[in-house]
Order: sequence, then structure tokens, then C-alpha cells
Amino acid sequence: MQLRNRFIKSGANEGMNVEGAPSKALVKHHRELAAGGVALTTVAYGAVSALGRTLGNQIWIRREILPDLRVLTDAVHAEGGRISFQITHGGAFVTGVRVKGPTMSASSGINQAGLLQGNWRQRAMNEADMARVTGEFVEAARLCREAGFDAVELHMGHGYLLNQFISPLSNRRRDGYGGSAGNRVRFPARVLSAVKEAVGKDLAVIAKINVADGVPGGATAEDGAITARALEAAGADLLVLSAGRNVESVWFTFGSPMNVEEMSRVLQGSWLQRTAIRLAARSVPKGLQFREMYLLEYSRHIRAAVKMPLAYLGGVKSLANAQTAMQEGFDCVVMARALIHDTGLVNKLQSGALTQSGCTSCNGCVAYIYDPAGTRCILNPPNDPALNRVRASAA
Repeated sequence: MQLRNRFIKSGANEGMNVEGAPSKALVKHHRELAAGGVALTTVAYGAVSALGRTLGNQIWIRREILPDLRVLTDAVHAEGGRISFQITHGGAFVTGVRVKGPTMSASSGINQAGLLQGNWRQRAMNEADMARVTGEFVEAARLCREAGFDAVELHMGHGYLLNQFISPLSNRRRDGYGGSAGNRVRFPARVLSAVKEAVGKDLAVIAKINVADGVPGGATAEDGAITARALEAAGADLLVLSAGRNVESVWFTFGSPMNVEEMSRVLQGSWLQRTAIRLAARSVPKGLQFREMYLLEYSRHIRAAVKMPLAYLGGVKSLANAQTAMQEGFDCVVMARALIHDTGLVNKLQSGALTQSGCTSCNGCVAYIYDPAGTRCILNPPNDPALNRVRASAA
């Protein structure tokens, strides 16, 4: 797959789904990103099964929604862009769906992420579970190929199921899938290898990983390097380098505190979620302030460990930042907040109209994944909620 430039739109939950399928709002969002010059735009979080959803209305990949997915891929291709679908399984990280029985994870115990929906317990996956989930990833990737996607991105970061194996914060196993960093990545690497074998001649197979978890007891940059080497050996075409965990260290993912005020405004009808967000905000290191290229030091460990293509993510807001990433040996840069603020940013950087994003890194856009109209920059006009109530393929 050849990209027209080195800018990738990161998979970032859009909140633009209806009936577990893409909405017309999602098509508009990604069409505008492609028209704005993004080389590869990533559709966020396609669950590989109904059980793999984190939120109730999330897209889960099945044959029924192929017409909706095809509208989405056709729209991006018409603008000269490429499109990837981020596919994953929530495992124990289920915050908006009630699951019958204990949720699946690397290890058993209390499920902190599921408490809001009554998913109190989680169970350790066995070999049969692993085989079934691997098959679900493969089938999802095949459907993505049929729908016209150019790539699939396996999400192995942020506390979702595959990361629940990689991170020692979740993985307390004593068998061959636990203990050392090499053992912990065995199952995720097996999933990637199976997907690569199934669709690798037709689609790029990307993995999004954590360069580190950002908290004591979590995966370190050294662990991240071991993960990267295992995925390189498994056949990954590109690694997207992210960081942090949704429960323990979301501030590390964004390089700055969550926007609690905006979250409270959007979630005004849900006191339980607001309370959980405020409690999570207490874990943010005192004095934390956003800085550009905030994951560079960690990502250098991965660059030194592997020869494969790597995509730098974390605080890219300017043409100078992108040039720095290239000089550091990364192959492309990945952005979300800056492109939510201005979907035409890449064209403007190319033309010289801009050299710096106007994004303030306030994280207000994150709150709007829970809004009926979907994610948006709070510095921009609101989205049209009507577009988010209609499936992409509807006449």
C-alpha cells in the first residue's frame, strides 16, 4: 500500500454509530479527513463480535453492515485517501454494555472497568477462548477486505483485550502467556499472525501498541520493545505507537489531564459516569501540562528495537513536529485531536497556509464521543445530530 503522504488520522472513538453500524455522520467525518489531505484515515473501534463491544451502540463487524461499510470506504477513496478499520475486542473493558456472566480477560478477578455496568467479575481466557477470539479477528478482517478497506489495525493498547495480555497491570497468569514480556505478547502476536495469513496479501495489517503504560507496575518502554519485536516477527506491516491505559493512566495517552468540565457537561444525565471520571482525574500527576512530542523519548526505544515501519503518535501539532519525527527515523505521524479541530490541516501544511495546528489540546473533543452528534472540537460549530441517526447506506 502506497500512501500519498506521511500523515495518518489516528483511530479515535467518533461516537458516530447507529444500530451498531456506521452513520452518515461517520461517512462525512472520514470523507472530510480524506479531502483535507490525510493519507490514511482510521475508523475507530470495530468490535470483532457483539461481545467485544465496549459501548452499547458501537460498530460490531458482521455481514449485515457491509453495505454501510462500503459507503464509507467509497467516500474516502473518492477523495484520494486510504482507509483502515481499527478492529479489536474489549475483553474486560466494557463500560457501556451488560455482559452475561464474567467478562473475558487475561486473568480472573474483580473487573474495575466493568463496575459501572455491573460487570463485576472477569475470568481468565483458556485455549478454546483464544482460538475463538482469534477466529473472530480473522473473520472481521476478511469482512473489512470485502468492504473495501485498505488496512486493518489491531488495537493492542489502552487496556483492551489484547493489551490485557500484554500489560502486567492485567496479566497475572502463571502459564506460558504470563510472566515475562515475551510470554505476555504471545496471544496478541498469534492473533496478528492469523490475520496476516488470512488477508495480508490484500490489506496492510497494522498494530497499535503501547510504548509504555505510564504507571508503576505497568508495561515499560523495554516491554514495549519486546512487544514490537514479537509483532515484527509475526508479520505486522506497521506499528502505531501509542501509550497509556483507559482506567489507570488515560492522562498518559493524551499527555494532559482529561477535560472534566466538558465531560460533566456532556454526561450530565449520568451521575455514575461523572463520578468515575472525577475519581480517575485524581490519578493525574500534579502539574501535568501538555507538551508537543510528549511520547518521543519512549518511542525511541521502539525505533531502536525493530527495523519495520513505525508511526509516531503523541503531540504532533505542527509541520516542524512531523519533520522531527522523520529525522528520528519514524516513517509517518499519527494525529487525532489536531485533525478533529481541522480536517483540512494536512492540505494547509502542504500549501504553506499553516505551519501549526490551532488545536489547544484541551481534550474537550474526547467528551463528545458520548454526545448524540458525535465527536467534535469545542472550538468549532456543533455537528448535525440528524446525520448521526441515519445508517450510512440509507437512501
